[in-house]
Amino acid sequence: MPDDQKHYGVRELRGVIERGLAETGLSAGQANWRELAALDQFHVRGLAATEELAAGMNIGKDEKVLDVGSGLGGPSRYLAATYACHVTGVDLSEQFVDVAQHLAAFVGLDAAVDYKVANALALPFADRSFNHAWTQHVAMNIADRATLYGEIYRVTKPDGRFGIYDVVLGDGGGIIYPVPWAPSAETSHLVTPEAMADILSSVGFEKVSWTDTTAQGLAWFDKARQAPPPRLNLGLAMGEGFAAMTANLARNLREGRVRLLQAVMRRPG
Repeated sequence: MPDDQKHYGVRELRGVIERGLAETGLSAGQANWRELAALDQFHVRGLAATEELAAGMNIGKDEKVLDVGSGLGGPSRYLAATYACHVTGVDLSEQFVDVAQHLAAFVGLDAAVDYKVANALALPFADRSFNHAWTQHVAMNIADRATLYGEIYRVTKPDGRFGIYDVVLGDGGGIIYPVPWAPSAETSHLVTPEAMADILSSVGFEKVSWTDTTAQGLAWFDKARQAPPPRLNLGLAMGEGFAAMTANLARNLREGRVRLLQAVMRRPG
């Protein structure tokens, strides 16, 4: 198992999640996708960030969306439920894919989403298979950005949009580890916003919007410190040490070591 996969847990995740659901009193077929948001929105600002990014995507009913690095599937279920689209999620982690499928069935959205174990650098889809593509807090683990963005460009239809929400390098000095995406610098592959824009442009994408959301992220962390986390939370998936990882991320943001970037790109028609 690659080091970055080990970082995302080797426990029997499905059982951990099922026990957490049982403890909250949620039951299959009656729970709503929104009730899982503190658990399955694996990025800074959670559901709010997903809603904001989606608002700029122009997703139409019955369109096909690809979620690259879909994790536990929260964003894909939000998109499917909100926009009546069909979302395919891909992730390297077999455990994440298994749990994402389970949670989709749990909230009655399994007909609107599907998940596959796949490498984002070699997507198992034909050219122009999807109307739009999506990724949140994933590229930080991928060194070969040109191949990543090139594969997403390849499978997206002309005039399709590509929504991105990622952590990028700041100018405040070296990153303090561990962080939620990496235990050390060996598996962290952040780039500057400028480098990210250049790579996206080089594979053919055009910029629709480009927004620094660091201030909103810091406000979210400040608010989170004032209340205990809900019983269903990301710590269930990440296990021991997750609190320290998120504290380091908040510090890195405060000190300008990293920043948050939300972007919508377009594949020209």
